[in-house]
Amino acid sequence: MKTFSKEERLCSKKSLDLLFKNGSSFLLYPFRISHLLIPEASAYPVQVVINVAKKRFKRAVDRNLLKRRTREAYRHYKQSHLYEYLKDQDKLLLLSIQYIGKEKYEYAFMEKKMIAALNKLAPNLKADEIS
Repeated sequence: MKTFSKEERLCSKKSLDLLFKNGSSFLLYPFRISHLLIPEASAYPVQVVINVAKKRFKRAVDRNLLKRRTREAYRHYKQSHLYEYLKDQDKLLLLSIQYIGKEKYEYAFMEKKMIAALNKLAPNLKADEIS
């Protein structure tokens, strides 16, 4: 299931406000990951928004490149590193991946950091589930 469909994108203003107001976050350079587990059934267990700051990268070409690389890394590893922890639950994970790096990195570096971020996120989901 290495796809990234429209239903997996977090677009709802209400959900975004809820995520940034009540969610938890951690930093794993060059990403800041914010997450919130809510009791809501959905076709996909995760909805994600990917953001690159205009303040750091003025040119849209650069922002789009970084978003494409981030999205591709997420798309490849979401199933094995994230969905496994969320299966058989009627909960929805709201996820924000913000690129906070100061320079454009190669895809291999971003892929390695995305795997580390997803591995760090998974135990947090178990802790949120218990409490």
